[in-house]
Amino acid sequence: MVENQSLKSATDNQTVTITNQQSNQQILKDIASNLISSLSGGMFSLAMGLMLLHDTHSPLSFGLETAVVPIIGILFLIPVGNIVDQYHHKMILISSLAIRLLGLILFALTFPLFSGLSEFIPVTCFVVIAAISTNFNTTAYSASVHELVNTQKIKTLSSLTQAASSLSTILSPALGVALYAMIGFEAFIIVETIATSCALLILFSMRFHYQTTATTKQPHHQTLASQLASFKAGLQYIQQRSLIRDVILMAIMVNFLFTAINIGVPYVITNQLHAGNGPIGYIETGFSVGLFIGSLLMSLIPNEKYFALRVIPPIIILGLCMTFLGLLLAIVHQPFQLSLAGSLIMLVAGLTNAVMNISFSIRLQTTVPTHILGRVSSTLNTSVTAIMPIGALIYTALFQSQLNGALIIATSGIIMFAYVLGFLKLILNDIKIDDRFNTGQPNGH
Repeated sequence: MVENQSLKSATDNQTVTITNQQSNQQILKDIASNLISSLSGGMFSLAMGLMLLHDTHSPLSFGLETAVVPIIGILFLIPVGNIVDQYHHKMILISSLAIRLLGLILFALTFPLFSGLSEFIPVTCFVVIAAISTNFNTTAYSASVHELVNTQKIKTLSSLTQAASSLSTILSPALGVALYAMIGFEAFIIVETIATSCALLILFSMRFHYQTTATTKQPHHQTLASQLASFKAGLQYIQQRSLIRDVILMAIMVNFLFTAINIGVPYVITNQLHAGNGPIGYIETGFSVGLFIGSLLMSLIPNEKYFALRVIPPIIILGLCMTFLGLLLAIVHQPFQLSLAGSLIMLVAGLTNAVMNISFSIRLQTTVPTHILGRVSSTLNTSVTAIMPIGALIYTALFQSQLNGALIIATSGIIMFAYVLGFLKLILNDIKIDDRFNTGQPNGH
C-alpha cells in the first residue's frame, strides 16, 4: 500500500497530504460515529412516535418529523450552505452535535411537565432543534470529505458511511420497539443522550486537514445582502454545471412520485387488501437491505469508469420496480406471497438507489470546489426533499379516494419511467460535458 498519496484540491490549487493510513483511520471513525448516530436516532424517533401514539392517539404521531424536516430545510437553505462554506467544518459539526445534545437535555427536563396532546409541544421543539442540527451536520460532512481522506478514499468513505446508515435503518425498528418496551420513553431519552455524547467524542478525535491558502476560511460577519449574494453564487455554479441542474430537476419529480410507495403501500396492504402489518415490514426491510448491499458494492466498484451506467439505468429500474410493486399489489393478496415478492422488488429498488445516489454524491465531492460545496450540497438536498410533504398530501388524498391504490402506485411508476426516459438524452449529454470537471479546474465563487 502506498502511504504517501496526496490530496490535491482541484478547486483551491493547494495540496494537502493525507496518507492512506490516516484516511482509513478517519473512515473507521466516521463509520462508527454515523452508525451510532443513525441507529440511536432511528430508534429514538420510533420510540417517540410510539409514545405519542399511545398518549395522544393522534395520526400525526409518526408524521411530525416528515412534516417538520423539509420545512426546516427550506427555512435554513441559505444560512446552512453559506455557513458551511465560510467556517471550519469541524467547528460546525461539533456545534451542531452539541446543540442536539443540549436539546436532548432540555427535552428530558421539560417533557415530564406535559401530558396528553400537550406533549406535542416539547416534542415539536426538539424535532425542530434536531432537524436544524441534522441539516448542518449532513451538509458539513458532505463538504468536508477532502479534509478527512485523500482522493482515492472518497468513494470508500461515501459508500461505507451510506452502508452504516442503511444497516441502522434495518436494525433500528426491531431494536427500538424492544428497548422502548423494556425501559419506556423517558429512559430512552437518556440512552439517546449517551449515544449523542459518544458520537461527539468520536468527532473530537477526528482530524480535519484544512487548506492553507489565501482562500482559507476566515469567520466574518455577513449582512443579509452578502448572505443572498453567496447563495446566488451557489445557484450560478449549479446553473454552470448542467448535470447538477438537470439531475435536481429529475430527482424532484422522482421523489414526488416515490412518495406513492411511502404513503400507499401501508394503506393498500392494511386497508384495501387486509393483509396485516407483516408484509409492510418485509417490504420496507427489503428496500433497506438493498441500500445496504448497494452501498457495499459501491465500495468495491472502481469509481473512475462507467458513471453514466451507474446513474441512468438505476433510476430507470427504480420506475420499473415501482410499477411491478403496484401490479403485485393489484394481483396478489396472500400475505406470504406479498412479503416475498414485494421485498425482492424493493431490494432491487434499494440496491439501484444506493448505486445511483453514491455515484452522484462522489461526482459532486470530487469535482465541486471545496469553498462552494456546502452551498451546492445544501441546495441539492433541500430541493429534492422539499417536494415530499406536497407529495404526501396529494397521494394521501388520492389513496383515500375511491381509486384503486395498487393502480395508483403502478401508474406512478409508469410516469416515473416515462419521465426519466424523457431526460435520458439530456442527462447523457450533460455527463459528456461534465466529464471535463474531473480533470479541469471548475470555476466557482
